[in-house]
Amino acid sequence: MTAERTHLSGAVGDRAWPAPGDVGLDGSTTGEPGGQPIAGAAPPLPLPRHDGSDREGTDERFLNRELSWLAFNERVLELAMEEGIPLLERAKFCAIASTNLDEFFQVRVGALKDQVAAGLDRPTPDGRTPAQQIVDVMASVPEFIEHLDHAFVDRLVPALADAGVAIIHHADLTPEEISALDVWYAERVYPVLTPLAVDPGHPFPYISDLALSLAINVADPDTGDRRFARLKVPNVFPRLVEVAVGRFLPVEELIAAKLDTLFVGMIVEEWAPFRVSRNADLTLEEDEAEDLLEAVEMELRRRRFNKAVRLEVAHDVGPELLELLVRELDLTHDDVTYHRSLLDLGCLWQLMSIDRPDLKDEPWSPITAGRLVAAEEADRPIFDAIRHRPMLLHHPYESFSTSVEEFIAQAGVDPNVKSIKMTLYRAGGDSAIIRTLIRAAESGKQVAVLVELKARFDEATNVQWAKQLERAGVHVVYGMVGLKTHSKVVLVVRDEGDHLRRYCHIGTGNYNAKTARVYEDLGLLTCDDAIGDDALELFNHLTGYSRAVDYDTLLVAPRDLRGQLLDLIEHESTFGAEGHITLKCNSIADPEMIEALYAASAAGTRIDLIVRGVCCLRAGVEAMSENIRVRSVLGRYLEHSRIYRFAHGGDAHDRPAGAVEAPAGDGAQGGDPAAVYLIGSADLMPRNLNRRVEVLVPVEHPRHQAWLDQALEFQLADDVVAWELRPDDSWERVGPATGFEPHPQERMYRWTVEQQTVGKRTSD
Repeated sequence: MTAERTHLSGAVGDRAWPAPGDVGLDGSTTGEPGGQPIAGAAPPLPLPRHDGSDREGTDERFLNRELSWLAFNERVLELAMEEGIPLLERAKFCAIASTNLDEFFQVRVGALKDQVAAGLDRPTPDGRTPAQQIVDVMASVPEFIEHLDHAFVDRLVPALADAGVAIIHHADLTPEEISALDVWYAERVYPVLTPLAVDPGHPFPYISDLALSLAINVADPDTGDRRFARLKVPNVFPRLVEVAVGRFLPVEELIAAKLDTLFVGMIVEEWAPFRVSRNADLTLEEDEAEDLLEAVEMELRRRRFNKAVRLEVAHDVGPELLELLVRELDLTHDDVTYHRSLLDLGCLWQLMSIDRPDLKDEPWSPITAGRLVAAEEADRPIFDAIRHRPMLLHHPYESFSTSVEEFIAQAGVDPNVKSIKMTLYRAGGDSAIIRTLIRAAESGKQVAVLVELKARFDEATNVQWAKQLERAGVHVVYGMVGLKTHSKVVLVVRDEGDHLRRYCHIGTGNYNAKTARVYEDLGLLTCDDAIGDDALELFNHLTGYSRAVDYDTLLVAPRDLRGQLLDLIEHESTFGAEGHITLKCNSIADPEMIEALYAASAAGTRIDLIVRGVCCLRAGVEAMSENIRVRSVLGRYLEHSRIYRFAHGGDAHDRPAGAVEAPAGDGAQGGDPAAVYLIGSADLMPRNLNRRVEVLVPVEHPRHQAWLDQALEFQLADDVVAWELRPDDSWERVGPATGFEPHPQERMYRWTVEQQTVGKRTSD
């Protein structure tokens, strides 16, 4: 960015992003585009066709996983355009879309580049080799970034300013604000800045993953010598500096305006912000590692220095700076993305701390299940409520803290509880559950925890928890060689006099209180003997050397789950048009599962798929999937639960384990005695079915089945906001053209509150 440019400051006070109407990367203007069914949104640019029709040798039966993921992130970004969503929530969706893309490059693009470097050319089910996938991904990413820039620069910045939340430029500062910032800079910013020059005595510095930096060219006025310098923008102060109430300045603009204090006597010729994404894949030779904990710690240290896979720069970065960065980072120009907006829009999360309830979603307070309220009021332990009848929990509509956390907390202090066993995949940085487990072990209880060290981006946190648990006397297991333990299971053994009773929680989500407030998940609390027996066998298998066993109730991957689900799909297809399969999950990418669903569709079976993210199945295609409907629901909660419903699964005489008939219950209405309902941790991905320990549990009580039916019905209703996959592989927004209501999640929340009220009246 040169001093003569009018965009992206080289001279103090120039703008850090262009205004609506400036020329975009493709030569078109980036101002107000044409109409769009979603009020205020830019018309989506077409992504490359996913069906392979534009590339010889591709398989038209499958969509490409990476391109499908980009289409998912496009749907996330559309939420930032929805005028029916409050402004700060729309800014949050910009942040999510930006950080999603970071992770995509760190993990997915990084893995593809590793495959290319290793000379691997095995195609994916859609027929693309790793090299072809990189080409297609990098052809699609600029279009997504144009949408992201439009959402932030052209839509949100002006709208937020009108609402009293202004993201300003240095040139917009008042004299009073400049004076106050001068003091703050001198006291809080300048002391922690470290410019790193590049010259014969100073090599190009290491650029850490996702760190925001300034690339700077300076010149000596006496000798004319020119030098490059890199300046990292530390994260020890806010990225968006609130210079006055409701006025936020990106801190890199403040630093850029003060570069003369860092390069005294030199001429700052140009500067540009940049950011590097590095391969974040964790490569472990588990079968050769004598100590998995030590091996993970070593790989985490090495990962800091993994190869760069992406360079983010301002859209009008100077060619000299760009060439130097590309060369020194060992990248090509195809690895560069150009941005009109701020780099790393994840900083917009900071705006959620503003006290502006009028610009945020109406809070939905989670409720506590009526039976838990009754138990608390009667001063009875939670085990009494579970013993009376299993409990289906639906978070965050129902509170995680008063159910799952309370279940584990009571187990930790109950003198009748003899042991606690559980799996931990992502517990989070501050976990009440882990503190409970530590106290339980210190009090003499037998506590065994399987901590999955290989949970991506949570490896370091899990390593620390594992060490703390071990120091407290917890029996810690680090998972199984070659497999990730992704299941969500707690087993509590309680002495109830005549015998030891096993209480279980099996869920779809992690034991993480923070994500439980924003992730939609399901869980089952039960003391069913058959489930307890299976859970005990599962933990013996995970922590010991027992061979895999035949489970009577649970469906467990990797040994059995794939075959059991295929049997259920095939059985349902025998009912033809009377058959009905409803699956809700995060992703569908397993070719064998997709082919089984195609076969069921060909038999006339109706198939409803609710898939939040990646979907490699094509929907509504004549002579292949005309009976399959695919819908994606996005909203204030991340749809994370997995529900598998087979309308006639209970009619099969040779049902797989877990496919048991629904019991008569206690007179409750709801459910279908012929249907099989399953919830759990597994998506229909090769990794879930082949390389992870996953658990699905049958939901048998009629009331619980009715609850699941209602949740699915809200998501599949014709009049709600959602996206549907069309035969041409595009995703089309359905529901009301303006506004964001009715929404399935709001309907689910209102209905949950109503059920609680009805339950209280009944108990009264």
